[in-house]
Amino acid sequence: MRTTAIYLRVSSKTQDMAAQEPDLKRWAAAHGDDVTWYRDKCTGKSMDRPGWNKLANAISSGKIARIVVWRLDRLGRTAKGLTTLCEELAQRKVNLISLRDGIDLHTAAGRLMANVLASVAQYETEVRAERVRAGQQAARKRGVTWGGSKPGWRWKVTDDQAAAVAEMKKGGKKIAQIARVTGLSRPTVYRLLEH
Repeated sequence: MRTTAIYLRVSSKTQDMAAQEPDLKRWAAAHGDDVTWYRDKCTGKSMDRPGWNKLANAISSGKIARIVVWRLDRLGRTAKGLTTLCEELAQRKVNLISLRDGIDLHTAAGRLMANVLASVAQYETEVRAERVRAGQQAARKRGVTWGGSKPGWRWKVTDDQAAAVAEMKKGGKKIAQIARVTGLSRPTVYRLLEH
């Protein structure tokens, strides 16, 4: 028997889900369905999230009849990602209901609204990124800098770390992964690889 999935997401670990939960609990109580709750505390820019991954597995195995969210942007923030998701759900005959947006994918109007809102979510993400870049440019003009070490200061890199960096790079590992494993900053990894 297929169940209803209720999905909640906030963008950071410091936020709580108090704004979303009451409406979703009321919906669940009113519909009396067998409900499974999925929760994430991470960005909506990527679909790679623990709660979402569990829900995606349940969808793939045919256990989910519908997904209920508070707002569509709780699922994701890119138009491409949300549009792809809606198409996949339609193929698997899984309905998507967004309480605040008034979306129900079982209706033509709901599908149209989902696509419009997905585009708006992407627009908002891009505008936010433009604002950040503009703020950084203005700060640079005022002489503000980020990162880097104090003049004359050098991080100590051990021979073992340098060897590990070279070995992982030969193995095709990405700079971010090398930095994480070795405990070095990405600029330090880049500098080591230049020599």
